[in-house]
Amino acid sequence: MTAPHRSPGPTVLDALSLLSEVADELVVKTVRDTHYAWADRVHGLARRASGGTSTVPELAHRGIAAAVYGGLSVGFRAASKGLDAVAATGVGPRLEDDARGRFVSAAVNGLIGDRLLRERPQLAIPMAVRREGSDVRLERQELAAAFPAATGRVVVFLHGLCENESYWDRGRAEGRPTYGEALAERGWTPVFLRTNTGLPLRENGVALSALMQRLVEEWPTPVTRIALVGHSMGGLVVRAAGAVAADVEEPWSGRVSDVVTLGTPHLGAPIARGVGQGSRGMARLPETAAFGRILDWRSTGVHDLVAGLAEDVPPLPHARYRLVAATLTTSPRHPVGRYVGDLLVRPPSAYGRDRFGTELFPGADVLHVGRTDHFGLLNHPDIHRALAEWLA
Repeated sequence: MTAPHRSPGPTVLDALSLLSEVADELVVKTVRDTHYAWADRVHGLARRASGGTSTVPELAHRGIAAAVYGGLSVGFRAASKGLDAVAATGVGPRLEDDARGRFVSAAVNGLIGDRLLRERPQLAIPMAVRREGSDVRLERQELAAAFPAATGRVVVFLHGLCENESYWDRGRAEGRPTYGEALAERGWTPVFLRTNTGLPLRENGVALSALMQRLVEEWPTPVTRIALVGHSMGGLVVRAAGAVAADVEEPWSGRVSDVVTLGTPHLGAPIARGVGQGSRGMARLPETAAFGRILDWRSTGVHDLVAGLAEDVPPLPHARYRLVAATLTTSPRHPVGRYVGDLLVRPPSAYGRDRFGTELFPGADVLHVGRTDHFGLLNHPDIHRALAEWLA
């Protein structure tokens, strides 16, 4: 049996080099600029008292501070370059070799994945089918080895922002079956994907469409039915993929029978809007502007969560849409539940409906799950029962 493909991938040294760069860009420069802003305000009072002339203490303070911050910045940049040089030789443990490294990689890609792709492509996650912590090549022989019990019914799972495929294992350690395991007993073959969630939604949608087309063409047995399950941002990427026009005789999307979204911010997420508003608010004052720049480091993927995907990304006309929302409260009508939803997404957004009459998925099946949070949707008994019915 052919083992899943293990690409060399980034090393821990690559990650430490990025950490040194971030320490310079965000920590040192944020502290420096905030320090200067407060110092200017304090010394400004002294200048007004002395007729507008800079005092000796002010000049000395500025000179000493510049030397200290400059030295720290040079040190971190030198460390970053040195680590890059050593990492280029290929020495050191791989970031992908254990679950903790994969967790860090997924989180960093979600936060600054678009920047990684431009500046540090070795750290950027490519979209791929995953099996036992490794990529699986989309070639018939490799797929047959990775999925020896492949059936014609394929259920594809795509994670949310800063997550990876292992998030779907929630509850397994306590002996609870996962969605994939439960559906496998019903004749479905679960396929888990991983992607760089820091990239734009539509860019990830194009990548997913290309991957799915290749998957269908190389699958060990003819694909008769596809179900797509997306958690949070994953549901948006699934929608974006379905809207990609495929110039092939038999597009993969024609086999999609069901689309299930779990806590997906179809109309945007309040927390993403709050980050943007916080960034703009902090930029108004010199003393907080540097902290606003930290928030501005967020990826395009995070930016895209502000509005979600609008009506220009229509649902697949032949597929059934199943939309799941959660609230911390038992009832979605409870004031707390209505306001905070599952902590990250509110029910109207998860259902694609707003108070102005927008309804993205007319006729869709909807399910509310009470007394759980955003990540509780990754393995919940109510959703198990619903999936068994929807994917019968």
